[in-house]
Amino acid sequence: MNYFTTPTIKETAFTVSSLNRQIQQLLEASLPWILVEGEISNLARPNSGHWYFSLKDDKSQIRCTMFKNKNNLVRFKPKEGDMVRLRAKVTFYGPRGDCQLSVESMESAGEGALQMAFERLKASLKSEGLFNSSTKKALPKMPERVALITSSTGAVIRDIVTTFKRRFPLTELTLFPSTVQGNGSVENLIKQLHRADSNNYFDAIIIGRGGGSLEDLWSFNDEALARAIFSANTPIISAVGHETDFTICDFVADTRAPTPTAAAELLSPDQNTLIERCLHQSDALEHRIEQQIQQHQQRLDFLIKAIRHPKERLEQQDQQLNQLTQRLIQSIRLTLEKQNTNVNHLSQRLEYTSPQKTLSQNKAQLDQYQNRLGKALQQNLTNQQQRFINIMEKLNLVSPLNILSRGYAIPTKDKHVIRSINDVTKGDAIHVRIEDGIMECEVK
Repeated sequence: MNYFTTPTIKETAFTVSSLNRQIQQLLEASLPWILVEGEISNLARPNSGHWYFSLKDDKSQIRCTMFKNKNNLVRFKPKEGDMVRLRAKVTFYGPRGDCQLSVESMESAGEGALQMAFERLKASLKSEGLFNSSTKKALPKMPERVALITSSTGAVIRDIVTTFKRRFPLTELTLFPSTVQGNGSVENLIKQLHRADSNNYFDAIIIGRGGGSLEDLWSFNDEALARAIFSANTPIISAVGHETDFTICDFVADTRAPTPTAAAELLSPDQNTLIERCLHQSDALEHRIEQQIQQHQQRLDFLIKAIRHPKERLEQQDQQLNQLTQRLIQSIRLTLEKQNTNVNHLSQRLEYTSPQKTLSQNKAQLDQYQNRLGKALQQNLTNQQQRFINIMEKLNLVSPLNILSRGYAIPTKDKHVIRSINDVTKGDAIHVRIEDGIMECEVK
């Protein structure tokens, strides 16, 4: 049976290559970049460094390629059966007629939800002020004791110990071993943090782990651990993952180190630098001591030159003693002559101011004062007597008794002077005082 119709117009037939080119152009133009999720299968990692695998679900699958320069950026190690999310470009391989994905980036299928949770918690803690630089504690410049909270196995603890031994081996390191991922890791990290921070024994704390996917590092994005770090009294360095990894612990810790090795370098002064500094200070001190020795030597030379022979000094002092003796004798002589002159002068003054002469003069003056005082007292007594007589005469003129002697009387009622007829009524008993007595009367 012939299934082909005879064409009325001559058509051009595609070659396989041209058909595949058309398919490739159509696919790549219509689907430039896509996001696709699925399960990894048939994963191969040849020596070239490229990855080849299939992405499948319960009904279909598609071949995938991820070149070395792209898969180096993947933060976890994929394996058979992992659910992943790919950002890829649809390509068509013409020689085999295969459709496949050229993968640009890969992340765990659960990382999208984790990233959203990470961003929500980060925003919440930031709004509360847990990331504020004003609350950060300064790191000690030369810590004596450092606590390490990390896994007891693996490269992290080895890198930190090696760095301290190389840079400053005097630092005392104490490991608080903890699980760093999986169930119970958050509680274990918080417990070890409280132990290290409980008694203020350590100068600083390093908390961290090695790199991994967002899911691997998720214990360090826990809110309870973040608040425990914020409440700690000891300065804390967060050293979680690689330089490109960021966790909530990095933001809330006092200092974030890109790697555990960098954290050790932040806390350990370089012993070579310290030795060089000590040598420099030693040279400066030695130079200063030499200067002091030279200065004192010069002074000693000057003092030695200033020292003279004892005989010469004795002769000079003997000469000075003779001069002082002569000056002392002359001073004593002058002093005696001056004292004699003063004694003669004082004798003359004493004779002129003899106490007997002074007593005689004072006695005559005292007699004169007593005579004047007696006369003054007598005159003052006479004057006071005359003044008293004058006052008595004036007082007698205005005395009520003197008025009564001229025929006047003073009526009183209840010991009050009656000044008006309105002050009494008929039948009142009143008293009337006259010059030689008092009369009891009744008003009629």
